[in-house]
Amino acid sequence: MRPCRLVPLIILLAFACSAAAQNLTPKERLGKLLFFDENLSARGNQSCATCHGSKVGWTGPDEHINKGGGVYEASIPGLFGNRKPPSTAYATQAPMLRLVQAARGIFVGGHFWDGRATGEKLGSAAADQALGPFLNPLEQALPDAKALVSKVCAGAYAALFKEVWGPTACDDVERAYGNIGLAIAAYEASSEVNAFSSKYDAYLAGKAELTAEERLGMTLFSGKGRCAGCHPSRRGPKGEPPLFTDFTYDNVGVPANPANPFYANLGANPEGKAWVDEGLGGFLAETEKHRAHAAANRGKHKVPTLRNVDLRPSPDFVKCFGHNGYFKSLEQIVHFYNTRLTLPVCGGANQKAGIDCWPAPEVRENINVIELGNLSLAPDEERAIVAFLRTLSDGYAAGK
Repeated sequence: MRPCRLVPLIILLAFACSAAAQNLTPKERLGKLLFFDENLSARGNQSCATCHGSKVGWTGPDEHINKGGGVYEASIPGLFGNRKPPSTAYATQAPMLRLVQAARGIFVGGHFWDGRATGEKLGSAAADQALGPFLNPLEQALPDAKALVSKVCAGAYAALFKEVWGPTACDDVERAYGNIGLAIAAYEASSEVNAFSSKYDAYLAGKAELTAEERLGMTLFSGKGRCAGCHPSRRGPKGEPPLFTDFTYDNVGVPANPANPFYANLGANPEGKAWVDEGLGGFLAETEKHRAHAAANRGKHKVPTLRNVDLRPSPDFVKCFGHNGYFKSLEQIVHFYNTRLTLPVCGGANQKAGIDCWPAPEVRENINVIELGNLSLAPDEERAIVAFLRTLSDGYAAGK
């Protein structure tokens, strides 16, 4: 956590730094101010950007945290959530959570790793998600919607809030609360966040050439590596740029992350080290509408976008991957996808994960054994896929 009391200055600087570069609508500008406002938390020390930094692809920006549990501290010190922050970019186009194949219990859409931001509240999964952290005691930890609305309507950009939502925008707490989520989602869907400015985008537009290794990786990505089955890499039917996610859910057999601070968060996690992240299945089990499909989705987590998957402020900056941050490099997670089924489960004291073995999956049910785990990729083919993934970072300029 990085405490700071110069909240108005931070907001103004965050706005000024890129306002000239992007033509944001009033609603998007409002969403940006909300996104970067640390005052919208219990201790005035945490904003959306605390866990979703632009320089790392709108996910966790703290290298020290990424090297360990991957989970960020709440506004209230000593409290932690249970998963690493997903990217807030590109995935904003996720539809509302819906059951698409009842026989197999397959769902598409929704937000958060477990899909609990269904979109049913505001008609937008991204907007529903944007509201979640404000009242989560393990994140921004405000007591209720009224507290959030009061901060916004008494803050430095209250006039803009009323310009966007009307002169009576602050009169009804529930309506104002929803409009906060809709504004943040509008910013997250803006061209400032979804820039489509990667080398791969330039390649698709005929403005850049891929290296031989990147081209091989692209071919493997759609072929032998089977990545494109869940992370579509081709333009849409109307020429839309690919989002590199199909918004489905999957259990790929990720091991538990023993460094996850949530295991010691006994107030929020009475199960301690026995806690198991059931993902979408855990959420569905709490609903009346889809409880019957909970077992078929136990251990499944949302397929993330791969855009900006390697974006980082420096080549040696450590990001983490997987819903719990278990993996610390693209090389490691690609190797896992390639060999999870061919290497035994770790058991010996001298075994090294990823070389001799892989730890047991956190959830053994519903593991995808068809599309990954035994891909027979050679080491140079793994490296080529990583090279291709690195072409997906926004901010590419020819000659860099």
